[in-house]
Amino acid sequence: MTDKRINDFVLKIGTVNGTGSASANSLLMKAMFRMGIPVTGKNLFPSNIQGLPTWYEIRANHQGYMSRSGRVDVMVAMNAQTYQRDLEDVSAGGFLIYDSTWPRERQLVRDDITVLGVPLAKLCNEHFSDARVRILMKNIAYVGALAALLDIDTKILRSLLEEAFASKPKLVESNLEAINLGFNYAMENFTCPLPVHAETMGDNEGYVLIDGNAAAGLGCVYAGATVGAWYPITPSTSLMDSFDYYCSMFRKDVDSGEKNYCIIQAEDELAAAGIVLGANWTGARAFTPTSGPGISLMSEFIGFAYYAEIPSVFFDVQRVGPSTGMPTRTQQCDIMLCAYASHGDTMHPLLLPANPKECFEMAVEAFDLAERLQTPLFVLSDLDIGMNDWMIPELEWDDNYQPDRGKLLSSDDVDQLEKFYRYLDVDGDGIAARTLPGENAKGAYFVRGSGHNKHGAYTESSEEYTELVDRLVTKWQTAKSLVPKPVLKPAQQATSIGIIAYGSSDGAVVEALDQLVEDGIHADYMRVRAFPFNGEVSEFVKNHEKVFVVEQNRDAQLRSLLILETNTDAAKLIPVLHYNGMPIPSQCVVEGLCEYLKAEAVA
Repeated sequence: MTDKRINDFVLKIGTVNGTGSASANSLLMKAMFRMGIPVTGKNLFPSNIQGLPTWYEIRANHQGYMSRSGRVDVMVAMNAQTYQRDLEDVSAGGFLIYDSTWPRERQLVRDDITVLGVPLAKLCNEHFSDARVRILMKNIAYVGALAALLDIDTKILRSLLEEAFASKPKLVESNLEAINLGFNYAMENFTCPLPVHAETMGDNEGYVLIDGNAAAGLGCVYAGATVGAWYPITPSTSLMDSFDYYCSMFRKDVDSGEKNYCIIQAEDELAAAGIVLGANWTGARAFTPTSGPGISLMSEFIGFAYYAEIPSVFFDVQRVGPSTGMPTRTQQCDIMLCAYASHGDTMHPLLLPANPKECFEMAVEAFDLAERLQTPLFVLSDLDIGMNDWMIPELEWDDNYQPDRGKLLSSDDVDQLEKFYRYLDVDGDGIAARTLPGENAKGAYFVRGSGHNKHGAYTESSEEYTELVDRLVTKWQTAKSLVPKPVLKPAQQATSIGIIAYGSSDGAVVEALDQLVEDGIHADYMRVRAFPFNGEVSEFVKNHEKVFVVEQNRDAQLRSLLILETNTDAAKLIPVLHYNGMPIPSQCVVEGLCEYLKAEAVA
């Protein structure tokens, strides 16, 4: 007997990469979104072009939880190679739907779930003549079957198809035919809807579905970026695609059609970083999107930008490492790499968005902070945020926004100086004024990555070198007051337990907190949004006996940063780690805390 689960279920679809299932899966998620149901999608795809298994998870949850739940209520198994795995993934009381054109009743056996066969290929073969169309429409046919089984509004499906194929009405009709094939078969052969199904909640007004890379690309346009340089790498390439798309809309001269932006695909990641530094040095706002392997290759220029104090923005959409790792799986494994990138003594500010909305907002903050601090700055997203669709509040665009260029001297400013010294700090915050090349000959200086003093002249003097790099530490202290503050979610009652997390781990922690309360466990939660850490982070750790640090990597990198940068007793920081490449589920957090607290109680 399956309990009713209305607007609280996970639908997982197993297919073969390259068969056109992405549009069908997106259609399902968007339909539920338009029914007013909070929904999110996780695309679990292979790194080759086609032929390997791929899965798509859609979570509908009336409470608005956005993380993976760790369960599967309805599985659509469209890939015979993964039938056994898909069968095992279904939670007790759940349902498995498969293409029964080739009956597999003896293979798909579990006493605690229900198996439903829908002859999708047979239905499409009988209705469509073209071989390629049959393959594509088989995916749309399972959308129809799910519409009946899950009670998804077919009027919304029609509306979505009409929007997608506005210029090709014939495609609308053929897709609707396929939907009807699956829908009618399910209605005639099964009890519909299933106990697990959807119900209209409203219209999700004020919310949008968007992925983090698209949001970040739009944020770069909003921030005033005009130069993008990159070398293609999964999972960051679509960020530059997004920037290109929005620039084509907003960065063209209305009269002439001339582009007011420049996008360059470099020969490698190091070259892309060099282009970004050059463009920023001349006064443009420039950036590069990459992932962990790209950051490794860019390290030489990152060190140069730190020492020569050139503003520059790097978007690191993290994936599984080390080396090539698993390019299409997610992790939070670059935080140490980016914090201290390059050789020598370097420290770099990091912004840590938790969702696409913050990808948009922090893209703007990144350019402002990079110019205020005159330093490389990293925005650390990850594949889960960057390439998956999230439901977020509509992005807000302030037409009065003005870029913060920091201590950038105009030609008139330079004229009023007796002499201009590029690396001279006159107000004690560690940040020296800069000029742009060609503005005023009096403001010219020699940019170098070798030893230089506060006047910008070459030096090998120990005293002058020490004076300059000590000033960079003062700048680092200034950065602590400028980067975004952490977000604190206090427990419902006083507690000695704390949780710290960042980025895409946030959704799992938020849901876990509610589950822990049901078990009588209360915890304060701090989401770190930037590095360097400010005093609030140190105080949070100080005020709790145990602090669980939740992150998606093997080596507890955020925990290591906390120990290094806050002088915290390592024994107070308990790692809760998830690093298999899949987005972290809430149950990982719950189990991590409960197992530790239980073991401590026994001891």
